[in-house]
Order: sequence, then structure tokens, then C-alpha cells
Amino acid sequence: MALAAIILAAGMSHTAFAQGQSEQKPASLYDRLGGLAPISVVVDDFIDVLVPDPILNTNPAIDAARKRVPASYLKYHVTAMVCQATGGPCRYDGRGMKETHARLNITAQEWDRMVTLLKGVLDRHAVPAQEAGELLDIVDSTRADIVASSEM
Repeated sequence: MALAAIILAAGMSHTAFAQGQSEQKPASLYDRLGGLAPISVVVDDFIDVLVPDPILNTNPAIDAARKRVPASYLKYHVTAMVCQATGGPCRYDGRGMKETHARLNITAQEWDRMVTLLKGVLDRHAVPAQEAGELLDIVDSTRADIVASSEM
């Protein structure tokens, strides 16, 4: 009986210690999004709606880039970028946002269209509001490096 009490007490102490640990360090956005598999599925769907979008492709530079750069290449890099930016183990090793988008002449209206498409994909995958908001904040932090003009 005493042995059972010691084991039970040790288990409760371990549980209390583990709970204290989790309270000190909140889960990363990467973990709250479910890790690499769900992130890659959402990115895959996002690129699938982004690439053929007729509104974005009215910009001749975007349209030309879509024809030149395979969607699978975009999916790989965007997945790595989202994984890294949300606290995951991936490392994005592509070019910077400013360099990548410099020749595309992306307008504020085109940026807004991209965000609308992304929000739609996040909604379809039932990404919780808090996590979706944090992800959109990360995306928004790249806006200044991507949007070249406010004219359409």
C-alpha cells in the first residue's frame, strides 16, 4: 500500500511538473496548426487557387511568372516558409520576399486578392480564428517587401 502511494505521488508530481512546463512555454503556432502535414495541405490548396486566379493573372508579370515557375516549386518553398515562420523545424532557403517579387509589380489590390484567397482556404480547412489571425499577421509582415504599387 505504501509503495502504491509513493508511485501515485511520484506520478502526480511528474504531472504537476509537466503542467508547469507547458504553462511556461506555450505551444508554437506550428504545433497549434498541427505540424507539417496540415500546413502542407493548406499550402497545397492555397497555391492551387492562387496560381490560376484570373484576377491576379491580369497582371502580365504575375501571369508570366505563373507560366515560368511550377506550382510544385511554389508549394515546396511556401510550405518551408510557413513551417519556419510559425516555429517549426523547417528552414526556408529561398530568396527574400523583396527580391522574389520585385519584377511582379504587385499592387495593393492584388495583395488584397491574395489575402482573400488565403482566408478562404483557411476557412475551408477550419483553421481556428486565433491561429488563422496569427498566420495572417505573419503574412502581412511581408507586405512591404511584396507590394510595389497601390495602383492596379
